[in-house]
Amino acid sequence: MIKKTQVHCLGIAVLIIGLMPIMVSAQAPKYSNEFLSIGVGARALAMSNSVIASVNDATAGYWNPAGLTNIQGNLQVAAMHSEYFAGIAKYDYGCVATPLDKSSVIAFTLIRFGVDDIPNTLNLVDAAGNVNYNNITSFSVSNYAFMFSYARKSKYIGLTYGANAKIIYQNVGPFANSWGFGLDAGMQYQTGNWKFGAMFRDITTTFNAWSYNTSDLAATFAATGNDIPTNSLEITLPKLLLGIGNQIHIYGKLTAMPELGMDVTFDGQRNVLVSGNPVSIDPHLGIEIGYNNFLFLRAGVGNIQKVTNFDGTLTRTYQPSMGIGIKIKNLTIDYALTNLNGIGANNTATDAGLYSNVFSLKLDFYKHKK
Repeated sequence: MIKKTQVHCLGIAVLIIGLMPIMVSAQAPKYSNEFLSIGVGARALAMSNSVIASVNDATAGYWNPAGLTNIQGNLQVAAMHSEYFAGIAKYDYGCVATPLDKSSVIAFTLIRFGVDDIPNTLNLVDAAGNVNYNNITSFSVSNYAFMFSYARKSKYIGLTYGANAKIIYQNVGPFANSWGFGLDAGMQYQTGNWKFGAMFRDITTTFNAWSYNTSDLAATFAATGNDIPTNSLEITLPKLLLGIGNQIHIYGKLTAMPELGMDVTFDGQRNVLVSGNPVSIDPHLGIEIGYNNFLFLRAGVGNIQKVTNFDGTLTRTYQPSMGIGIKIKNLTIDYALTNLNGIGANNTATDAGLYSNVFSLKLDFYKHKK
């Protein structure tokens, strides 16, 4: 029989989901802390981020902390480096995860997304009107996120849950910076070969407090007629990520793991496959073919949008991805090839060829038995 406490918890969860569109404000920005929506791990990126139900390694600290409970060793380290826009923007990720006991796991994650060596030409022309290139300096625009994750196996077979506490720091050279804090919560459930996952990102909304140093910019703002920015608060609205997958035994040591994912947003109409107000749904699909837990082939498709052409017609675009993974004893090397801008219905993307190569590593440590 279902206990009263279970009924109460279920009722609260349903109430939170039902009221989420009402609780968020339409005045809040749609796109905030977007560097945390890029994704980590070449496996996930090769499967178009369709890993909410199946993620089972250190990257779960980002995708769904409930998946951390599947770590087998005593310590797991994961890292990734990728570059976007011809190497202008760099994305770095690292995570360390370790079990506390047979039922619980903790993880520490660090993410940086930044553009470095941006020329500062404010003092290029001196007070006498002379151009002095020696006055050019450089600065970086950087986004950092530190996450502490905790996951635990439920007493109900197949059910795991977890949560993230994250601190966010953003810096725009000497001109502005912000500090933020937020919480995520996730769960996974497995019955037979079926896997289900849910991730409530920024479940309490994430707040970033911005402060600006406008002393060097005041004259420029006044000359160009722009308003001088003031200290402000930026809000990142909640997002619900869902996943459902099935572990299929094909033949011998050959397996397949298809997963369907859906990103549900509550901030108004977005350019996604299911566009509504205030709820929009962005579906994506990925599959992983594995052989003997050694070789993995992956592919995915997502980011389905409508794009307006120069002649006014609409084209449906999508973002394909593919990748490969190799596991050699305790070391796993993953690779993903992703397209940033998508391909049109006639296989003629407006920005075709903008592909990103992503590599990630994962290393397991085991205690030696005496």
